[in-house]
Formats: sequence, C-alpha cells, structure tokens
Amino acid sequence: MTSHTPSSYELLPGAGDSPVILHVPHSAREIPGEVREGIVLGDAALERELDHITDAHTGRIAREAAGSAGVRPWRFVNRLSRLVVDPERFPDEREEMLAVGMGAVYTRTTRRDVLRDAGFDPGPLVERFFRPYARAMADAVAGRLTATGRAVIIDVHSYPSVRLPYELHGQGPRPAVCLGTDSFHTPAALLAAARAAFAQVGEIGLDSPFRGTYVPLGYYGTEPRVSALMVEIRRDTYMTEPGGPAGPGLPRLASALARLVDGLSR
Repeated sequence: MTSHTPSSYELLPGAGDSPVILHVPHSAREIPGEVREGIVLGDAALERELDHITDAHTGRIAREAAGSAGVRPWRFVNRLSRLVVDPERFPDEREEMLAVGMGAVYTRTTRRDVLRDAGFDPGPLVERFFRPYARAMADAVAGRLTATGRAVIIDVHSYPSVRLPYELHGQGPRPAVCLGTDSFHTPAALLAAARAAFAQVGEIGLDSPFRGTYVPLGYYGTEPRVSALMVEIRRDTYMTEPGGPAGPGLPRLASALARLVDGLSR
C-alpha cells in the first residue's frame, strides 16, 4: 500500500509489427491513501485480502515472456490493486459479480465480508480510475489495429488452487491453466495456439473456474479484428499460496506464454 497516487496503468511498447498486447490487470497491491480510507478492513486484514485477491507475479510472467519472445509484445499493466477498481468488470448492471459485491468497485471481500460500508458511492473511483484505464486500453488496441491490421489481447491472470467463497462458477475443474474464451473474440486458431503453447505446463481446461476474456467495450462484439483470450494460471503451479514468493514453475510458464506470443505474431 502507499500514501501517494501512482500512475494507474502503464503501456510498455513492444515491436512495431506485433499485434499482441499482454494485459496484466490484477498483479498490483498498490492502494492510494485516500482510497484506503474508504476500506473498512484493518491493516492486517487488508494485507490478507490482498494475498488472496492479487494475481501475484503475473506481471513478472508477462515481463519475462515479453523479453524472451522473438517478436516483443506490447504490455498493458495495471499499477493499482483491483481493490481500487477492477478494470475488467462492466461498470453497470451487466456485471454478474455485483451479486457478490464485486462490480467495478468492490464492496465485499473474497470471503464475502464487508470491504466498504453500505451506501459507498463507487462513482468517483469509476471516473478517476476505471474510465481513464478503459480509454487507454482502447487506445492501445487502436494502435495495434492501425499498425498491423489486428489486435490480440492476452489476459494474464492467476487463481487459487482452492475455491474462494466469492467465486460464482468455482465448482468445476481447476486445471493448471484455464483458458477463458469469448464466442465472438476467441477464434479457434487462437485457442489451438494456446493449447499447444501451454501443453508442457500441465492440464489445460476451458472456461472453468473462470470464463470470458477482456475486450474494450468500444470493440466488444463488433470488431472481429480484435481477438482475445484469458490465461488463468493456477497459483500452486508457480508460487506459494497465498501471496507468497514465486517458485521454479514461473520461468516455465513465462516460456509457455512466450511461445504463444510467437505463434500469434506470425
């Protein structure tokens, strides 16, 4: 956590001819001091919640993959915790996670305890953090479309080995790698490339325990040149849970992600 307000996102350039954007939305733990004031948890409880909700080390996985890929991808990285805003949620009633207090601005924790008081107004956080992030990500996609004629968004996430109470669809399989898809934006070739790239990591599943993928709303369901896939990595394959250090599995996952990037850059 921090008492100042860092930049809420960063676009890290890749090769000019790369269509790939590695999107890392949930790897940070930073919470600006003024946002922290609206969270009711004590410091120790908040640190425990961050251990569970943060996709730890996914930023490093994306960074190492980008460094070893033959054609360096672009990276769009959230520098603030998802407890500030979650940039991958719908900002309105379309968001199914509102049912458990986890819309664009969370009001409940992973264990469904109170995170923010009843009556908390999410509007200022949405305007300050969510909308600028969404515009910047849309601009990044537009840049790839202009430069290469297509954009491929690879969402880099992780998830716990044991289901947490907030999960709406956590009763199914929990494979080493879960690939989240969208019927419009995830073509068969993209899914096949991901399966091949991660084949050496372990069991690969589809849309369980998490489904869907991220596409900026201005392109969602309308622009076929934008393809997308969510890569959800089970945390015990590369780190000590919850919130612990990375282990020897991380380089293997970074290499698999680099293989995927190279396969998509041709």
